[in-house]
Parts: sequence; structure tokens; C-alpha cells
Amino acid sequence: MIRTFLRAAAVLGTVMLAAAPASAQVVHSLNVGGGGFWPRGFDSRVDGDVLIENLSAADPLLFDIGKFRAGQVFGEWNVAFDSRVEVSGGIGYYQRTVNSVYRDLVNDNGFEIAQDLKLRMIPVTGIVRFLPVGRTSEFQPYVGGGLTVVNWRYSEAGEFVDTTDFSIFAARYVETSTDVGAVFVLGARVPIDGDIYGLTLEYRHQWVTGDTGGIDNGFLGDKIDLSGGAFNVGFLIRF
Repeated sequence: MIRTFLRAAAVLGTVMLAAAPASAQVVHSLNVGGGGFWPRGFDSRVDGDVLIENLSAADPLLFDIGKFRAGQVFGEWNVAFDSRVEVSGGIGYYQRTVNSVYRDLVNDNGFEIAQDLKLRMIPVTGIVRFLPVGRTSEFQPYVGGGLTVVNWRYSEAGEFVDTTDFSIFAARYVETSTDVGAVFVLGARVPIDGDIYGLTLEYRHQWVTGDTGGIDNGFLGDKIDLSGGAFNVGFLIRF
């Protein structure tokens, strides 16, 4: 996690230095809130994705990728150098556990052979936003983009089948890493009390891929697609 924050701080610092005019009046704001994240579907995930491989194996697991949709929370610090350009650094938290079973195999007693597939993501983002009508309007649309540094942890725990002799064994496979990708945002702010408070509505999409370690780490796929969309609602306070 320390490396994650250092890398994100370096990205944000570089963006701020590049975006700041020499004699800008700086305005700070804090935005906190929550929303929902949904992953890429079956047809659009990267080659070698562990979830796709689990669903496509000779003895596949049975689960729905859509079940990885889940809530998330976030906090973001914004620095505006004029009425139309703003940079921000933020952090979020997402976690979801999805139950799975073997599609075509059952235990000798007739019970399902079950697993828990768990994904956690902590994205640290550096974003530049452009507000075409500025911060003085009663409705403030914006568009932006930047980098996201995602600390993630993926695990599969439960019972598994050895396909050489069809014996059943209990195991837990885990991989944790940090990967960098791109993020796009599109949203709007609605002031509540003059220019001090506001409500934010935002769609964002991230493109990130991680390495699971593949077979050597107990996974059928050597990649995990961390890309997906999110819709967030936040409360903004300017200082």
C-alpha cells in the first residue's frame, strides 16, 4: 500500500505542476460519497482472464460475472486553478464475494462442490477535469481523465477437483498486486448553498489488467481484468 500511495502522489504531483498557471488562484474542495461498480462482461474481458477461464474450462465453474457488481465508497481532494480546470487525487474501496460451484460435477454424497471467488480493489486516482461552463453556473458539467493505481486482491477458496483422478480437495489460492491503468470521468455538479456545498453525479470507467500468476499460483487464467464502469454520488465541500 505504501508504494501505491507514493506512485499515485507522484502522478498527481506531475499533473498539478503541468496544469497550474503561474499566477492562479487555487480553490480546494473535498468530495466524499459512494456508488456502484460493474465489471466488464464475458465478451469484452481480456484474453487469459481468470474468470473467463473458470467458466470455459473442461470442467467449468458455474457463476455469473455480473454478480461482481457491488457498492463502493470514495474520497477525493480537488484543486482548482481557475474556473474551468481542476486536478484531483482520490482513493476508493470495492469488495465483492461471488459463490460458484462446478457446473457438471458433484460430490459423492450428491452435494455441490462449492467455492468463493473474492475480489477487492483499492484504486488511487489522479484526474484532470475540464468544466466547460466553469464553477459559477447552477449546473456544472465536466469531463476528464487520468491515471489510476489499483491495489487488488483476488482469491478462490473452497473445494476443487483434481482432473487427473477426480479427487476433491480443499484449497485457497490468493494473489495480491498493484497495477496502473487509465480512467475516464464524465459528470456534473449541482451547487446546494452558493459556491460552498454541492452534489456530484459521476460516471467513470477504468481500464486495468493484473497478473494472477496462472497455473503456478493455482489459477486457470494468468490475467484478471479489473476494468469496468462505476456511477458515484458525492457530497462536495469547498474551502
